[in-house]
Amino acid sequence: MTQAKNERFERRFGGLRRLYGVNGAQRIFNAHVVVVGIGGVGSWAVEALARSGVRRLTLIDLDHVSESNINRQIHALEPTLGQAKAEAMRDRIALFHPDCVVDVIDDFVTPDNWPALLLGAPGLDGLPSAVIDACDQVRAKTTLASWAIAHSVPFITVGAAGGKQLAHAVDVADLSEVTHDPLLAQLRYRLRKHHGGARTGRMGVGCVFSRETVAPPDASCNTEDVDGSLNCHGYGSVVSVTAAFGFCAAGWVMNNLAKDAQAFLKGSSKGPEKEAII
Repeated sequence: MTQAKNERFERRFGGLRRLYGVNGAQRIFNAHVVVVGIGGVGSWAVEALARSGVRRLTLIDLDHVSESNINRQIHALEPTLGQAKAEAMRDRIALFHPDCVVDVIDDFVTPDNWPALLLGAPGLDGLPSAVIDACDQVRAKTTLASWAIAHSVPFITVGAAGGKQLAHAVDVADLSEVTHDPLLAQLRYRLRKHHGGARTGRMGVGCVFSRETVAPPDASCNTEDVDGSLNCHGYGSVVSVTAAFGFCAAGWVMNNLAKDAQAFLKGSSKGPEKEAII
């Protein structure tokens, strides 16, 4: 970075060092985080990561912005209607964090294309620092979770935000401890049945979920087209909940990125490095 860019970065994101420490914040800044699903949850997770100075993001989604997204997705605006969600998010990030490298993969994750979909992306050098799964398809979630476990990639998945009203009921826990979430219950079942997931104790999969019981569509609404799935198309949704899910996922990633540096410093007689902190 040039001196001017360094100073701009410091003005915008330097506050993270006062929260996480010099080395902890640096790990966040240097991270490459992959977010799968750039919708009502994923768009907010991406926003939080970019506004925290993360320098590289890979966004994976094949969907496009529609009017029905406006109530809960941060990139859904009048000018972005019809635009690819991942591209709309990339353009948004450029407005406040122009030095962030944002790679866009216009596709959906499937058991057949993962991890080639990610590992074949231009410029990828090794494994990412972390992966956030914000998609609503259980087969994709199972694929992502089993891969992350096998490769020791920090990973967090989000449950169903549709049919939830209470932002303060959102929680983060290991998959073995999740309740009130049929989507994550399916993920837990599939990991145990097909991928050797632990049947007792922790499973090693971080989850964002709500302990609130799913509220079915109100009887006064036309529900003839409701497909019974747990995404936000079939159930009602509110931004206070979907954003809370996304912020929790991003916060989990940042805390885990910084934690390793903090643990290292506690065990070291040396103080944090003062050079090259941008």
